[in-house]
Amino acid sequence: MQPIHTFNVSPALPPHLEKLRQLAYNIHWDWNTEAKDLFRRLDLDLWESSHHNPVLMLGTISQARLQEVVEDEGFLAQMDRAARQLDEYLQDGTWYQRNRSQNSECYAYFSAEFGLIDCLPIYSGGLGVLAGDHLKSASDLGLPLVGVGLLYQQGYFAQYLNPDGWQQERYPINDFYNMPLHLERNADGSELRIAVPYPERTVYARVWCVQVGRNPLYLLDTNIEPNNPYDHNITDQLYGGDIDMRIHQEIMLGIGGVLMLKALGYKVTAYHMNEGHSAFLTLERIRALIQEEGLDYTTARQVVISSNIFTTHTPVPAGIDLFPPDKVLYYLGHYADIFGLSKDQFLGLGRENTGDLTAPFSMAVLALKMATFANGVAQLHGVVSREMFQGLWRNLPENEVPITAITNGVHARSCVAKSTQELYDRYLGPTWSSAPTDHQLWERVDAMPDEELWRNHERCKVDMIVAVREHLVKHLRDRGASPQEIASSQEVLDPSTLTIGFARRFATYKRATLWMRDIERIKRILMAKGRKVQFVIAGKAHPKDIPGKELIRDINHFIQEHGAEKQVVFVPNYDIHIARLLVAGCDVWLNTPRRPREASGTSGMKAAMNGLLNLSVLDGWWDEADYVRTGWAIGHGESYDDPYYQDEVEANAFYELLEKEVVPLFYHRDPDGLPRSWITKMKAAIRYNCPFFNTARMVRDYATQAYFPASDRYHTLIVDRYSPARELAQWKVNLLNRWFNIKIADIDIAASSDVQVNQNISVKAQVDLANLSPDDVQVELYQGAVDASGEIVNGMAHEMDYQGRDQQGYSIYTGTITYTTSGLQGLSLRILPKHTYLSSPYEPRVIIWAS
Repeated sequence: MQPIHTFNVSPALPPHLEKLRQLAYNIHWDWNTEAKDLFRRLDLDLWESSHHNPVLMLGTISQARLQEVVEDEGFLAQMDRAARQLDEYLQDGTWYQRNRSQNSECYAYFSAEFGLIDCLPIYSGGLGVLAGDHLKSASDLGLPLVGVGLLYQQGYFAQYLNPDGWQQERYPINDFYNMPLHLERNADGSELRIAVPYPERTVYARVWCVQVGRNPLYLLDTNIEPNNPYDHNITDQLYGGDIDMRIHQEIMLGIGGVLMLKALGYKVTAYHMNEGHSAFLTLERIRALIQEEGLDYTTARQVVISSNIFTTHTPVPAGIDLFPPDKVLYYLGHYADIFGLSKDQFLGLGRENTGDLTAPFSMAVLALKMATFANGVAQLHGVVSREMFQGLWRNLPENEVPITAITNGVHARSCVAKSTQELYDRYLGPTWSSAPTDHQLWERVDAMPDEELWRNHERCKVDMIVAVREHLVKHLRDRGASPQEIASSQEVLDPSTLTIGFARRFATYKRATLWMRDIERIKRILMAKGRKVQFVIAGKAHPKDIPGKELIRDINHFIQEHGAEKQVVFVPNYDIHIARLLVAGCDVWLNTPRRPREASGTSGMKAAMNGLLNLSVLDGWWDEADYVRTGWAIGHGESYDDPYYQDEVEANAFYELLEKEVVPLFYHRDPDGLPRSWITKMKAAIRYNCPFFNTARMVRDYATQAYFPASDRYHTLIVDRYSPARELAQWKVNLLNRWFNIKIADIDIAASSDVQVNQNISVKAQVDLANLSPDDVQVELYQGAVDASGEIVNGMAHEMDYQGRDQQGYSIYTGTITYTTSGLQGLSLRILPKHTYLSSPYEPRVIIWAS
């Protein structure tokens, strides 16, 4: 029966408890222990059954209980403290205010998923949790940043296992009205809606807002009238559906997101694309500048490029969204008409090789071509990304490809256990969660008493084990398991046993079963008398990833076939809550990706922040961490052509480390029962990983390296009705029309082939600039060692000095170089574009080398 009218019914709270509503609707409570404890205190059972959702709690708690707490002075005092802490947080001065004088700016952060809290399941894994942590730290730092995403009715999926250990999926419906978010409304109280053009129809979306501390996250929802049933499903499932549904979602995210921000009144000065899913935003931005601001295509594109930022998380080409050309033209071809581009020119925006007219349309390529700043998410990932996308900057040495790296981090106050936070607050001070690496407070880590740190870790371990047992019992009961299975699940894991955690997305390259490669050897390790080892494992495979599901089944078969039910536990339906328990309660965090395919791997950072030791392949973040003092490295960063051989070598390395180093160190106790050497490594993990691998440092890096420069460039280009942008766009057109007529007429090197270390070598060059001005180019000497293939590697560039023109009309450039090391060294000369308004000389993507 359809209703004739609907009502949004809010919780009825006694006047004295109205502060609870304010606290519930700002998810600052997720990283404020006082507020979180307050909701636990209100009703612990309801807190757990609601998946830690204070809004749902307030809507379902009995009025009798509310009346009880009205009379509870202790509860009211705690509520007042939590409310006061939120008010102080929102009003305090911030890092941004201290370090930035620009007031008229706004950064928009677009992501297909956001993992903020477990009661808002619109994320699948690390990418989403990273996005959520990014928003939290942007709030802590006071950045003027807004998040943009989609609000999925069914989210990703809830995982359960059948009796054979095979992953099954169910899709619970998210009840938005009982979640910590609210609808955005117009001045007359009606829902704010945007209209997004799709072929032969318009799709409407309403806007929900999640308040993340100081910053809003806006989420689009298409499950409304008058949309047709297919369009309702655009915001149904994260990463669900076929390729048509995927392009529908990415149009809504990118194009709809831009339209939404305009409807909300934001004047965005920098757009950040977190992965390529939102890259269609670039098309909508160009359209608006053409049709609403009167710019031509080249000028509009220049403005957009100069204020876009792109972060790639993908270490392999197979992970990039690719769309067939015909689908792109069908859904987005009208943009080509607006831009004045041919179909092939338009499709070339998403192609590395614009001459390949059959190539698919790449969202990553579109994002890179339309960004002033691009980065990978770890130093090694930056290297991988430069190699992957080098073709976009032809003839540019790989190490100079303008894709930098900003290593990921995690939000400390969200992932460190409450008792551990209190320990750090007590001994390091309350600013530890955002203190930089050179802050003196990190010297105090060694002052933490060994026994206090260890006993705290033991409590976290017990908390994890109790929670895992309760979780398994519920899962088995829901599955209809036997009483014996349920009873056995209440005895899994031993608090005194060395516990290894492995929890992540079950993609095959992460090799979740590498530890099982030698069954007999791992059984001996698990069952060693007096030195047992146990594993806690969790993670989801994508519903269509059959090989990933087979890994989950293989683990569960191992457990059943070898009687390892109490020592190897697979925890179903991995989410933020389970992750936080595991990264606080295990002893060792295991990560075994196939290098270099792990872009970052933030779960290991969370573990280290809690004092866990990492045992990992040198990939992602671990490759740049202090893996000697804070854990162990599996292998030495080798590359392998044969994956079977690689698995064999690295599995053996894992067993050797476990047997000879990890297990003996853990079980070596002093007369007080303390593993002193292990605790020393725990302290090192805290001291050397906390200050760097956190989102406070990460978001500061994004602000100083990307947001501030992009926003400043935007302000520069739009003055006087976009006059600087028009100048730069026209300059580029003129440059490219003449660029390929530039000729290097002669190079005079004042030295023989044999020179000595530190000898000055003078170079003079005659260049025909093809009617370009000397101000339009920079001429550089490029020097470095020569490798076996005759190429200069890791070269260094030195700009030459312009000396005027000679009688023949050639522009004369001079420079001097020296070599500080002996051996076969090389020298070349190159020419790059130069303009005051360019973000870098690589922006026009042209270069000339001497031949």
